[in-house]
Amino acid sequence: MRALFHARPASLRILKQSPRSLARVGLLSISQAVLLALVLTSPLLSASAQAEELSKRDGWVIFESSKPYETLLQDLRAAVKAEGLVVVTQAGPTKAAAARGITIPGNRVVGVFNNDYAVRVLALSTAAMIEAPIRFYVTEVDAAHTHLAYKRPSFVFSPYINEGGSQLVRISAELDRRFAAIAEVALH
Repeated sequence: MRALFHARPASLRILKQSPRSLARVGLLSISQAVLLALVLTSPLLSASAQAEELSKRDGWVIFESSKPYETLLQDLRAAVKAEGLVVVTQAGPTKAAAARGITIPGNRVVGVFNNDYAVRVLALSTAAMIEAPIRFYVTEVDAAHTHLAYKRPSFVFSPYINEGGSQLVRISAELDRRFAAIAEVALH
């Protein structure tokens, strides 16, 4: 059993080689080695990443805002509280990237739920709780352009409707209304 953890498949050893040495031994052509080198080093060439627009996706609700990123985040947190839900989690790469000397646009995932919903959902489907908290996504495009997005709770919980039945449908609809209300308040 121990050998499984220490053995290195040939493919892993190959990936640890430089593109130039792979070309030298005939595993890659020169053009493939150059392309591999560009792919492997391209993240290092740029000190900042470019933001891209969020595009329409199934189950997502996406809003554009002219609020600055930090203002929209503050307004989102206040709107969540006013709607009687709780910010359970927050995560984003922006500050950690800055600590590494990399500047990226503001990017934050804010998980929202409350214990009442947790207890109600668990009574219907243990598996459905993997989806909680349901998340809002705040992204900065530039200094005066941000997005607020989320997956509709009814979309998030749809794979569990066979287990949770009509009660889970009702909870999802309640959460859809509350998430829409939160977004409206946060954006205005």
